[in-house]
Amino acid sequence: MQEKAERKFGLARALSKLGFCSRSRATDLIRTGRVSLNGKICRNPETPVSDSRNEIAVDGKPIGHRKKIYIILNKPRGVITTASDEKGRETVYSVLKKHSPAGESSNNEKELKLWVAPVGRLDQASEGLLLLTNDSEWAARIASPETHLDKTYHVQVGTITGEEFLEVLLRGVETKEGTLLRAKQVRRLRSGEKNCWLEIVLDEGKNRQIRRMMESIGVEVLRLVRVAIGPLRLGNLAKGDYRRLTNDEKGMLDRAMHSKNS
Repeated sequence: MQEKAERKFGLARALSKLGFCSRSRATDLIRTGRVSLNGKICRNPETPVSDSRNEIAVDGKPIGHRKKIYIILNKPRGVITTASDEKGRETVYSVLKKHSPAGESSNNEKELKLWVAPVGRLDQASEGLLLLTNDSEWAARIASPETHLDKTYHVQVGTITGEEFLEVLLRGVETKEGTLLRAKQVRRLRSGEKNCWLEIVLDEGKNRQIRRMMESIGVEVLRLVRVAIGPLRLGNLAKGDYRRLTNDEKGMLDRAMHSKNS
């Protein structure tokens, strides 16, 4: 019986799949001669490799499969979702360094601070649920618009909204670039004298979708908080705190993605 051909990946992607670093960081390491493949320095990030038949080392140290880490963070407003910032602004990584993992023993803290990357983005002014992981393929599925995994937001807008306003968001709003953006679900949570809170559910995940919709109809966004991704809810996790996903939570997300694609 003929053996199934083993799937191969570019060297940079292989490092990312092993959970060592991001693909862009891996590309930099490879091009600067810090990565060896089967004992020889390799400077081509696209060199094809397989996980099981090739030995990859960085700075002379062999790299094996890293334990997969899945983290939920309550991102504070004003924090940016990048590894570093030329303007010196606070990043999600500085938040991880400042805080200990909620509900975790000190023995797990070092493990939780292995390399992880944000799953998708929340812009600087937005806050709430952000996932981070070293499982690059899982992250890509979560963030992909094609997965149609619901993302739920609580949004404070600078106006009092009626049913007609909610219908506009459901029907779709055309941006100045000509893109039609629409919400999957919208409901009013509460109203004040001059503003109100809405719950908006998206299943496409386009860049800054809610802010672009509101800008197109002349409505100011005062606060934007992501409270859920699929069945996973932010719950009572304090602002700036993070913790590992439980096995049940990880399983719920996996099943939700499977059901959306079946």
